Amino acid sequence: MEESLDLFTRMKNGEFPDGKRTLRAKIDVTAPNVWMRDPLIYRIRHADHHHTGGKWCIYPMYDFAHCLSDYIESITHSICTLEFEVHRPLYDWILENLDLPRPLPHQYEFARLSLTYTVMSKRKLMQLVNEKLVTGWDDPRMPTISGIRRRGVTAEALRAFAYNIGITKYNGLTDVAVLEHAIREDLNKRALRRLAVLRPLKVVLTNYPEGKVEELDGVNNPEDENAGKRKIPFSRTLYIEQDDFKEVAVPKYFRLKPGGEVRLKYAYIIKCDEVVKDAAGNITELRCTADLDSKTGGPTANRKVKGTIHWVSAAHAIDAEVRLYDRLFTEAEPEKDGSASAESSGATKRDFKSVLNPRSLEVVTAKCEPSLKDAKPELRYQFERLGYFTLDKDSSLVTRHSSPIFNRTITLKDTWAKEAHKG
Repeated sequence: MEESLDLFTRMKNGEFPDGKRTLRAKIDVTAPNVWMRDPLIYRIRHADHHHTGGKWCIYPMYDFAHCLSDYIESITHSICTLEFEVHRPLYDWILENLDLPRPLPHQYEFARLSLTYTVMSKRKLMQLVNEKLVTGWDDPRMPTISGIRRRGVTAEALRAFAYNIGITKYNGLTDVAVLEHAIREDLNKRALRRLAVLRPLKVVLTNYPEGKVEELDGVNNPEDENAGKRKIPFSRTLYIEQDDFKEVAVPKYFRLKPGGEVRLKYAYIIKCDEVVKDAAGNITELRCTADLDSKTGGPTANRKVKGTIHWVSAAHAIDAEVRLYDRLFTEAEPEKDGSASAESSGATKRDFKSVLNPRSLEVVTAKCEPSLKDAKPELRYQFERLGYFTLDKDSSLVTRHSSPIFNRTITLKDTWAKEAHKG
């Protein structure tokens, strides 16, 4: 004992190089559980620590530090993943062989959460950060708390997801669509509805008076009768989504087309009369007429058309940078080799970075209704017909005259399910 104490003191004082000495717990070298065979509990490492600098050169091993940290911090239930089940006897042995007032903490093991279309390993996430494949730990594509928060996912949505999937004692893979469903369900109830056009196409209503501006009533949230309404400016020149017009429409296309009609949300029915193109043949403008009696409360307000699209008034729209985030990987199991022969032969798994989604982020300059100039980071917004969005923290760095920055939390529908079905 005296020799061990002397050597341990000399280890602490920095007398020995890395690896020259270790401190072990004397238990049983013949124990069936290898983790109980006189395990290492202290090692030498001459390296600066981010808290203590070069003051210490000895450090406890995980199994020694884990149980003591839990006890010191008054942890009652220490939740671990399944691989720590064989470590629990050592966790208990260390605590029970110290003169500590009871009660003692207890370790419980459950399967780790694994999601499709992402990786949960901290080592792999660190690779993405260090190799600048993402912008940082709080990149909204990352499955970190800071990334999820920055993307606009609420704590309530995460809790609902965790409650619904439950806990298990076997390893499995949870479809990320389950998480996305919980997010959509939560945001549908809380998000304020707003009009925004991501890829603008100019529309001129030729029979609408020049200079006239109306203020139309827009519902803030149809799921919440207490959310009230807002005023949306409407004028002769508008922007609609490029995808909401087709010069040559496919069957069952119910949006705008030459000679076709569509309703503008909260406003009028319009008909496309003329398509204006530039010298290169690109569509630059649509000239339409509006049924001026078709507004809510008007003589033909109940006239039925099959399509309804969103819009913003060109004269009143504000520009916004919109970051369209999507799943980080193109395949459900990024770390799994898709080749059956590779698996059967025991071949090395593919590099998970080889299936990074090149379209996991697209940045566009959108045209938004003017109320979004006063967007708040603690609120959530549904850009009608497009998805759910939140104000990014980078918006706080811009001046009041600059464009706000929005992150897409999630689309309104699961577009990946449609693509998988096609495949």
